[in-house]
Amino acid sequence: MQISVLDQSPISEGSTGADALRNTLDLAQLADQLGYARYWVAEHHGTPMLACASPEVMIAAIGSATRRMRIGSGGVMLPHYSPLKVAETFSILSALFPDRIDLGIGRAPGTDHHTSFALQRDRRQAAPDDFPQQLGELLGYLENNLPAGHPFARLAALPGRPHVPDLWLLGSSAQSSVWAADIGLPYCFADFINPEGAALAAMYRDRFCASETLKEPRMMVAAWAICAETDEEAQRIASSARMTRALLNEGKLIAVPPIDKALAFLAERGPKADTAVRPRRAIIGAPATVKKGIEEVAALYGADEVMIVTICYEHAARRRSYELIAE
Repeated sequence: MQISVLDQSPISEGSTGADALRNTLDLAQLADQLGYARYWVAEHHGTPMLACASPEVMIAAIGSATRRMRIGSGGVMLPHYSPLKVAETFSILSALFPDRIDLGIGRAPGTDHHTSFALQRDRRQAAPDDFPQQLGELLGYLENNLPAGHPFARLAALPGRPHVPDLWLLGSSAQSSVWAADIGLPYCFADFINPEGAALAAMYRDRFCASETLKEPRMMVAAWAICAETDEEAQRIASSARMTRALLNEGKLIAVPPIDKALAFLAERGPKADTAVRPRRAIIGAPATVKKGIEEVAALYGADEVMIVTICYEHAARRRSYELIAE
């Protein structure tokens, strides 16, 4: 089983987005040294909590600062963009960092509806829900198999060829698992968003159709985890993320709070603090506890790779968490 990193570039209270982006570069270099398989950066817009709004920019910076592991997007929110622009951008990244680039594609907006509208080039009306068509066009560019009569066929001569990224479909719903299976793409399920995805992973495997680039289903699961020297310390560190989650459930976006502030908030809220429409699976504890939790979630999904996402207030604690998980 391989272990990888999903970095959402969290912004801690009292720090800046620039600080968070520098922390991402620092953590990526550490992950490369520790032997993680890949390092993905997320795309979020208009939030005081997460800094990375442009994963392709961060991928270029991370590629220059690391040497071994694969790097990519977790993911690019395709509804915001032209498939050609995404294909060209990741073609260039693939040329600069051969055999290291992953293009993880998502359908979710990565933000609220108001910000999604602000991201649109044409604001005369809401953007159409045409993700399958977008994905098909993107595949046509990357695989250079648009029909000869297609109006954009000549554009598949991407600037970075012969290098191309590995394409992954990301998701947390039944629809994404169907698309990944029917098209024959590797699939990464966001258990940290929807912990009820084991049946959807099984459905992906059962209906998988081989493609030119993938003959057998390939399943990865992204899980939320914090590791510390003891179970108690890990739970204490996790309080910051618990507070942000509780307020997010109420539609309130905040920077990641200090531990003392988060503990006071959780104590005041009591058991209601963690109430949510969809509870989140959290792998929190000492190394033995977290190792067991990671292995269990991998078995649950039939995944041969687990991607770990960690949010906490102190960057040093996040570094240490990934060190302990690697060990």
